[in-house]
Amino acid sequence: MGSRARRRRESTVSGMTVGFLGLGVMGTPMATNLAKGGTDLVVWSRTDRGDTPPGAFRAASPAEVFERADIVFLMLATEAAIDEVLDGVDTSSALVVHMGTTSPEFSARLGARVKGGYVEAPVSGSRGPAEAGELVAMVAGDPAAKQRLGGLLGLMCRQVVDCGPVPGALLMKLAVNTFLISMVTGLAEAFHFADAYGLDRGLLRQVLDAGPMASAVSRGKAGKLVEADFAVQASIRDVLKNNELIVAAARHRDVASPLLDVCRDLYAATAALGHSEADMAAVIHALHAARRPTS
Repeated sequence: MGSRARRRRESTVSGMTVGFLGLGVMGTPMATNLAKGGTDLVVWSRTDRGDTPPGAFRAASPAEVFERADIVFLMLATEAAIDEVLDGVDTSSALVVHMGTTSPEFSARLGARVKGGYVEAPVSGSRGPAEAGELVAMVAGDPAAKQRLGGLLGLMCRQVVDCGPVPGALLMKLAVNTFLISMVTGLAEAFHFADAYGLDRGLLRQVLDAGPMASAVSRGKAGKLVEADFAVQASIRDVLKNNELIVAAARHRDVASPLLDVCRDLYAATAALGHSEADMAAVIHALHAARRPTS
């Protein structure tokens, strides 16, 4: 009996072996929650920052993850990173679950490329919800493939929404992010306006937190703006990438996206100012740096 077959037989004692590729800002807490849930977990990441979840086995390569695992979660930053990681890897025996944000077209191609089954499961939420296991997953794929996931997503997410076939989940994620990006940018502009008139940021936060527009996101980002705390939850770099995906998808269907067109320019300007690794609330720096339009 080969080593792969031996590992698979032994893993049936606890159900299955799960792989996780990508231990970044989001991936580390997500994988940690899988491990805390008792999953037989094998992980891999490009960097080793001491972020291997307790109880997980750290593989030497993506190929080793696929050799060991029945289901492999991908939480990788870009389409190029996914292509590079999967290049030359045998995907015939594992279900691949794509949890990052890419173009819908890329996801459809990825689904056709992998051989062991494919599910999209992008998530709504940033580092805080990821740590708390409070993400919302949007899932798309073949019903049988989705069924194979069992309760694994529930270890990372408080809710799982079925979005039909691929690429329905990624299209839904782009729609959700359209609201998120425009909301946080609008919040930053409110603080920018308040600053121009010398208003107390803390009082503005108090009014917003007490009002009908308040949400977990607005409260969190308002707190960051009051305290000028731009420690990353969702980075300017990642938000800009998501924004560009939304605009491209809108262009593909000849859909107007005036708010996201402006937001894209503001997040690009924020990155150019040196804040690409800061939280998305740092978009206020681009607003402060912008010149007032002339009449």
